[in-house]
Amino acid sequence: MPEEDPVRIEAYRVELERRKDAVRDFAAGLPTWPDQKVVWEVGCGHGHFLNAYAEAHPDQLCIGIDLVGERVERSAKKKDRNQLPNLHFLRSEARLFLSQWPAERPFSRVFILFPDPWPKARHHKHRILQPEFLSALAGRCQPRAALHFRTDYRPYFDDAHQTLSAHSRWEVVAEPWPFEYETVFQQRATSYDSVIARRRPH
Repeated sequence: MPEEDPVRIEAYRVELERRKDAVRDFAAGLPTWPDQKVVWEVGCGHGHFLNAYAEAHPDQLCIGIDLVGERVERSAKKKDRNQLPNLHFLRSEARLFLSQWPAERPFSRVFILFPDPWPKARHHKHRILQPEFLSALAGRCQPRAALHFRTDYRPYFDDAHQTLSAHSRWEVVAEPWPFEYETVFQQRATSYDSVIARRRPH
């Protein structure tokens, strides 16, 4: 078994702390918002959906994150062109972002639209909708907060629906989709499935 490189380990630790600090600084710099209506899009892509949503909902503070810096930059440019003070973007990984998000600013609504389905069985562990993620998300959401999930990969939908239905802190509900705006992925999809869940009050 190869020895661990202490230099690489330290570099990773420093980089991880930098990313955590970036989320904390981002959150601290956001304005307060009436009624604490905070909306989070996980994997915002080029920001088309969240720009449209924020424009239609000026009473809500909207936050989008993505792992790809170029996508975040393009999203932010759209935000600036549209002059949306209630919309903000950050480059970050979802689990890390969630771990550093202040609990005193819980989300009222979360969107996960067309995430990577990781179709191979050995890669299913990388899917975002896992029990551990849902537990952490519930801890950062208001009671009865809504989680909106949409995918064009039916096996992932089935898995996500089952995971949500089995989770003690979430309840799958029959509600209309709150806001329709076609993302690039949705335009390309021949079909897709959606599920909405509410965070249980306790």
